Amino acid sequence: MRSILVIQTAFIGDVVLATALLESIHQSYPNTALDIAVRKGNETLFNNHPYINQVLIWDKQNNKYKHLFQLLFQIRKNKYAIVINLQRFAATGFLTAFSGAGKTIGFNKNPFYLFFTESISHQMNINGESGHEIERNHQLIKSFCNAPVSKPALYPSKLDVDFIEQWQARKYICIAPSSVWFTKQFPTNKWIELIKLVPNSFNIFLLGASSDIELCERIIAGAENNHCFNLAGKCSFLQSAALMKNATMNYVNDSAPLHFCSSVNAPVTVIYCSTIPAFGYGPLSNNSTIIETPLALTCRPCGLHGKSACPLDHFNCANSIEVKQLVAPLFA
Repeated sequence: MRSILVIQTAFIGDVVLATALLESIHQSYPNTALDIAVRKGNETLFNNHPYINQVLIWDKQNNKYKHLFQLLFQIRKNKYAIVINLQRFAATGFLTAFSGAGKTIGFNKNPFYLFFTESISHQMNINGESGHEIERNHQLIKSFCNAPVSKPALYPSKLDVDFIEQWQARKYICIAPSSVWFTKQFPTNKWIELIKLVPNSFNIFLLGASSDIELCERIIAGAENNHCFNLAGKCSFLQSAALMKNATMNYVNDSAPLHFCSSVNAPVTVIYCSTIPAFGYGPLSNNSTIIETPLALTCRPCGLHGKSACPLDHFNCANSIEVKQLVAPLFA
């Protein structure tokens, strides 16, 4: 087979989950060139990736549609045998439909699905019957790939591993306290309460982007813990994944750091506030714990992606979680 393109231009976590397809395709076609198309900012996830030939980048923030057409021309020039679109939105459907590939595959929720050579049903429900997202994605390649469903995988380099050595002299845990969505984010006071319960024998590293520096500083100030350090903005995606891999435990929201843990089989405790594991984006690490409210809230889930504020102004899906639940996995 000549070459295959996988398209996933959504957020970081979705791209990490897409790497599971790369693993499966490579198992069946180890000599086929694999490319991936991502939004600008996510390309560093594939630095030194052993199976990726080329990363195509769509700049969504600057001249979005001009760059979309530039990306289409690049895709057509590369003459792919197969284009696989993991998204259900028009822009990537447009890229897929007019890619010029011999086989174009995507979900039937995409507005351009009638122009694909193959379209697959994308099922999601709150009962968990539709499986994990990596299983849903795997349906897209079943017609030409016999490999079993693989787990997502990132590949930190030796330089990444060497960089994080400075923080590995003692046992440590990692906390990724932020989320793009307010109702996915465990409250600041709860993170502070958790840190106060962690024994002093552990260092605690707070991870995130540069935009999370202030949040992490507030948590550290409130916790008054001399073994707590703000690494927000100091680590790349792959460096963060490498640090999480060797942690005693990682505490995360239902957000991208959860999938970082899955990609390196890192121990993880996931806190679900407004969203639920049954959506199919849960942890895949061997050592994983799910924490959620014990209350049967009729308002939960309030949405697939979370919201900018609690629609009912109480945020009980987060506030009713007892922090002592989070400490137990640390000693399991």
